[in-house]
Amino acid sequence: VDIVRIDHFRGFQAYWEIKAEQETAVEGRWVEAPGAALLNSLKHVFSILPFVAEDLGVITEQVTALRKQFDLPGMKILQFAYDGDPANAYLPHHHCFESVVYTGTHDNDTSLSWYQQLAEQQQAVVKSYLNISDDDVMPWPLIETALASVSCLAMLPMQDILSLGQGQRMNTPGTTEGNWQWRYDWSEVPEDLSERLAGLCQQYDR
Repeated sequence: VDIVRIDHFRGFQAYWEIKAEQETAVEGRWVEAPGAALLNSLKHVFSILPFVAEDLGVITEQVTALRKQFDLPGMKILQFAYDGDPANAYLPHHHCFESVVYTGTHDNDTSLSWYQQLAEQQQAVVKSYLNISDDDVMPWPLIETALASVSCLAMLPMQDILSLGQGQRMNTPGTTEGNWQWRYDWSEVPEDLSERLAGLCQQYDR
């Protein structure tokens, strides 16, 4: 690969320090990390740092400043966008070039399963924003939205490209069994899939 996602980029700015004798992670303290020094050293090797910063969850201004200091794109997850709040940072109208847009990640359910399990009111929000009326077209409107985003890179899980539903996710966070076992078979790939994807990539200059 020619680009690497830094998981938990938040830890490059500060990390949660816990004493060895503590039985849980509740008791601890935030300690400033030497992230800037590390990234400066890496800049001597790479003219442009080949990293994507995973900046999901609760992110401080200091973490965002560190990411921007080194021109690292953050992450925009479309499955997180449709809560009805027009100020939601994951909505496409808030995307910026310095970001990577995902329909969902390895830690999310497939986009079709995600949509099917939404409450009716939240499904209505998705339909309104994506301007769709037929549930059967999902998840392709979400895929097209990702490709149409101004984000510098769009990531589409294979499960979404194959329109797979419940039971086809890659990983369920907080669990220790049954993960990272999903595989696809070439018999599942529609004959017109490459042409469909190529057309959308051309349309949105991907």
